Amino acid sequence: MSAANISGFSSLPAGIKDFLYYRHCRHFPMLLDLPDKCGGVDKSADIFLLLVIKSSPVNYERREVLRKTWAKERSHNGVWIRRIFISGTMDSGFEKKRLNKLLELEQREYNDILQWDFSDTFYNLTLKQILFLEWMERNCPKARFLLNGDDDVFANTDNMVDYLQSLKDNDGSKHLFAGHLIQNVGPIRSSGSKYFIPAQAHLPAKPARQLFFLESPLQSFLLDDYPSPQPQPQSVTIITDCVEDKLFTLPVCLVSAFGFSIDL
Repeated sequence: MSAANISGFSSLPAGIKDFLYYRHCRHFPMLLDLPDKCGGVDKSADIFLLLVIKSSPVNYERREVLRKTWAKERSHNGVWIRRIFISGTMDSGFEKKRLNKLLELEQREYNDILQWDFSDTFYNLTLKQILFLEWMERNCPKARFLLNGDDDVFANTDNMVDYLQSLKDNDGSKHLFAGHLIQNVGPIRSSGSKYFIPAQAHLPAKPARQLFFLESPLQSFLLDDYPSPQPQPQSVTIITDCVEDKLFTLPVCLVSAFGFSIDL
């Protein structure tokens, strides 16, 4: 269906309109790449925890703080923690070129930024996640675990490594998802809210907040079994079979799909 034929389309906020107009777009040019970040396909197995952090081009100061604190690349308990920021583009014309150039200079210094030529907005968080999973499939498929987060959160990554190493089934035989599960909450229909989801945009049930573990073999499962996921206006997760893990005070769940809507 054409976006213009959606009921009440003209009255929707501009960000939602743009999302519905370009929702079918899946492929965007890559502006900044890190093909050797993980040391190649085989050596990517040396990475135990890969930090994947969503960050807009203008958030330089946030990235600097994270590089010096919880997202610092290092070895802990004998395993490696690596970091990648994922970003799109902002503004247009000269300002867009200026921001892209600044991000390119930052990339040369730190070698930790992936950037695609799509609009970096709140409604494109899922798109950003899908593009990263495709990149990981090509360049870093054997990293053991991913920590997916935003650049405005704090995470104790040393404790996370300790937790992951303590898991009894930490042998790749099971899919792992750990995060803050939000239950019994429907989409927000108040147009004044940042999290507004109009009835015209489908939202799957059981979303999870944007700080979660994902065992890396699961990303191949998602891309292989669901090659054309339907992006959603917010980054969401469909998860099943959750149990409370007292050690980490977070539920550990099997994942059906995440970041997009799939008919199961």
